[in-house]
Amino acid sequence: MLNLATVLEDSAREAPDQAALVLGETRYPYSTVDAVACQIANLLVSRGIGKGDKVALACPNVPYFPFVYYGILKAGATVVPLNVLFQAGEITYHLDDSDAKALFCFEGTPQLPLGERGRAGFDEASTEHFIVLPATPRAMESEYGETLWAALEGMSPEFSTVGTSGDDTAVILYTSGTTGRPKGAELTHQNMLLNAMVSDEMFPRAEQDVYLVTLPLFHSFGQTTMLNAGFRRRATLVLLPRFEPAPALELMRRENVTMFAGVPTMYWAMLTKIHADGDEVPRSLRSAVAGGSAAPVELLKDFEATFGLPIHEGYGLSETAPVASFNQPGRPGKPGSIGRPIWGVEMRLIDDKWNTVDGEGPGEIAIRGHNVMKGYYKRPEATAEAVRDGWLRTGDLATRDGDGDYFIVDRAKDLIIRGGFNVYPREIEDTLMTHPQISLAAVVGVPHDSHGEEVKAYVIRTPDATLTEDDLLAWGKDTFAAYKYPRLIEFREALPMTATGKILKRELR
Repeated sequence: MLNLATVLEDSAREAPDQAALVLGETRYPYSTVDAVACQIANLLVSRGIGKGDKVALACPNVPYFPFVYYGILKAGATVVPLNVLFQAGEITYHLDDSDAKALFCFEGTPQLPLGERGRAGFDEASTEHFIVLPATPRAMESEYGETLWAALEGMSPEFSTVGTSGDDTAVILYTSGTTGRPKGAELTHQNMLLNAMVSDEMFPRAEQDVYLVTLPLFHSFGQTTMLNAGFRRRATLVLLPRFEPAPALELMRRENVTMFAGVPTMYWAMLTKIHADGDEVPRSLRSAVAGGSAAPVELLKDFEATFGLPIHEGYGLSETAPVASFNQPGRPGKPGSIGRPIWGVEMRLIDDKWNTVDGEGPGEIAIRGHNVMKGYYKRPEATAEAVRDGWLRTGDLATRDGDGDYFIVDRAKDLIIRGGFNVYPREIEDTLMTHPQISLAAVVGVPHDSHGEEVKAYVIRTPDATLTEDDLLAWGKDTFAAYKYPRLIEFREALPMTATGKILKRELR
């Protein structure tokens, strides 16, 4: 018996009255979070959903996310978190590809009309159950369908967690590498639990730890280092659904936040706000973690000078649950380094044929350990290509110094990281070419001051096309999640190519 829901259940048993979640003025103790999760588990079982079944969750950083997340796990089912920025067609694809039997979907707000998109995506999928997480607390009705609170009427707040093994799939996180359509990385209870435990143990404990959670919980970074590690620590998780520097700084001061994890652009935005407006620097912070993309050295120096503590950088992938290496507290950090492998994990450098590269490299990072995924859901060929003898090849090139610290020198060939989110050019290109007035498209990342990279599309139009830049921007907004659509567009008569017809993206960059 090994179930990721243990991180909630143990804390609810040992510290039932401790605040687990804070959103605005509302505080939920661990006992309440566990009780609602038990009700959700009972609901799932009553609808014939149990061990091995897949349940999708589309929800921002509000209390519903942990309620439903742990409820699904308690029932022995597998959580399929969905990006809240997905459009209807993307939601349909993920529901069908994962064989999800139910979708829990946040109703949304005027700024985030998720309910409308979620319902439209569900209606085109083969998923059986649609349950609305209403924006109004305890609402019993919604224009999009049955609400959670209506469904939970009569459900017991007690539930005996279904027995799962360490090798059973706990979560399916979707990623597409750099080619093809998104594929689901199957992460086991052991993958997720051990990664959360190791992440938790790396950082010193305060008398009462308080985490500011603004990293999306549907993403592996926020899920492991904030939600699961935080709940294991019995920390108080202060939720911020949408990152903005002023509210983040205010919450840090008001709630005496001790731990913050974010992508480099979040740190950049907070420092810019402090320097521009003279905001008071929060002094309760004890640990700061960065990931998602490389943090500029000047940003690291500025943060340490301003906040009085370093940013610890790490590295990982969805396929590694996600933490694989880290600049761990207790030893000097090296700017630009992703540190060393975490406990229980090995890293090596390999060449194209999986041969080990000795010395400093460079070579492609390969990872082996308790964090490596079970495989890609329903894709044995893709799994065999990515994993050999327990080693996962990452597609990321790195060097290694004499101390064993790794340094990324290039990302997977064409991957774009915009504001900490992975954007896969092939997916964008394939969709662009469904437009009736586009003949060919190539997508690359170009440098951007605040987002790290911006998505740029080079487009060849069909003969007699009337498509304008504004037309394509509007179409992209309706077609792609907000972080994906190309904001920079350049029309061309031709694209640079090799003799075999391969587009030379390095020239476009």
